[in-house]
Amino acid sequence: MSNLPDEAFRDTIGTIDEGGNRKFIFPKKPSGKFYEYRKWVSYVLLTILVANPFIKVNGNQFMLFNVLERRFNVFGFPFWPQDFYLFVISMLVGIVFIILFTVVYGRIFCGWICPQTIFLELVFRRIEYWIDGDRGAQSRLAKQEWNTEKIKKRLTKWFIFFVISFLIANVFLAYLVGSDQLFLMIEEGPIKQASNFIALLSFTAVFYFVFVWFREQVCIIACPYGRLQGVLLDNKSINVAYDFVRGEKEIGRAKYNKQEDRAATGKGDCIDCKQCVHVCPMGIDIRNGTQLECTNCTACIDECDTIMENVGLPKGLIRYASEDEIEKKEPFRFTARMKGYTAVLIILMGIFIGMLFLRNDVQAIVLRLPGQLFQHKGDKISNIYTYKIVNKTLNDYTDIHFELIGQKGTIKNVGNQKFKVPKQGISQGTLFIEIDKALLESDKTKVEIGVFNGDKLIETTSTNFLGPRSFN
Repeated sequence: MSNLPDEAFRDTIGTIDEGGNRKFIFPKKPSGKFYEYRKWVSYVLLTILVANPFIKVNGNQFMLFNVLERRFNVFGFPFWPQDFYLFVISMLVGIVFIILFTVVYGRIFCGWICPQTIFLELVFRRIEYWIDGDRGAQSRLAKQEWNTEKIKKRLTKWFIFFVISFLIANVFLAYLVGSDQLFLMIEEGPIKQASNFIALLSFTAVFYFVFVWFREQVCIIACPYGRLQGVLLDNKSINVAYDFVRGEKEIGRAKYNKQEDRAATGKGDCIDCKQCVHVCPMGIDIRNGTQLECTNCTACIDECDTIMENVGLPKGLIRYASEDEIEKKEPFRFTARMKGYTAVLIILMGIFIGMLFLRNDVQAIVLRLPGQLFQHKGDKISNIYTYKIVNKTLNDYTDIHFELIGQKGTIKNVGNQKFKVPKQGISQGTLFIEIDKALLESDKTKVEIGVFNGDKLIETTSTNFLGPRSFN
């Protein structure tokens, strides 16, 4: 890319001035084909995002990430701490999918799918355009003295931003504590639900700070994905890219002059109008090549296509393309690297689906009480155990008891011989296993225990039974 200017622009970012102070960006209001597509995509994704914690599948919240109580639901499937390996695999599937998507299509996730981009560009900025006006009006308003007009616009905008931040915080809280708890807080009031209410206010403050002040700096400073793309992208990855071969040609960029034949003069198709810079929400110049700040939002594509159409030049000076396509005219092909990520993704998805269907609805753990030896009870040997039964279903098990399978002996539960395990609940306690010593073939015998609800076997588990070394 020898036709491009030097790399000095990479030493600074557009949101901070030379003194290290915050510099606000006032992008031009975007319009065009891709912007319309992004709006419809954002409507769908926002609907999904808001609806997820309030949808229930078989009584389970569709999406729940309750870290404090260690309860997770993904697509309506409940994950318990005992299922954490499944949760880890599902996260790995998501990470590998994003990596594959980045290797092939660059940062399309950031521009089209990321909640930060959707909320900032397609919710908050659109409100800002409605109240403050377009790029020029916003810049003038920022420099304007605090008169009645400015105070009115600022208070109106900040109030609306606060309301939206509060609503987003409610949705976020529903993901973390559950929609039932959120509705309970609304019903009982903030005093009885003080911890949840404090969390709600904290989330509101964070979202308000992000969308009023921090804004695009989340993508540049806070989000690790932008830096990760540096090791994921290569010359074959498709990005929002400036066709520097066509745009610069032999002489370089030049202002448009309708009286001249640009092809004859050797001037590039870029007329240096800087509209791609003015419309960029990150404040960068896409003509400098791939940059950390670029989120592939396509605003520059729409703006450049409009300018090219107005001056009678072909569209696509800025477009989705790989560097090899622009420089070497090579068509896109699925590389070995892409095939490798695809294979890993398919393997992980296969493992996850297999484990998901093999997962038991009821999990029983029976362990010998540490430090306790066996006891003689006449002709019988007794061992003491602790048990834990996890009911992952939405059904109450009201008639639970234990039986030995394939081994003669008795199991005595401390307390009631039969007990219940509530839906999505845990029951734990202590039990004794007694086996006639004449039936023991060694000092350590593996026994299988069946967990029954009434007459129905719902789970099996195994443990070791200790006995004397000599049977004389």
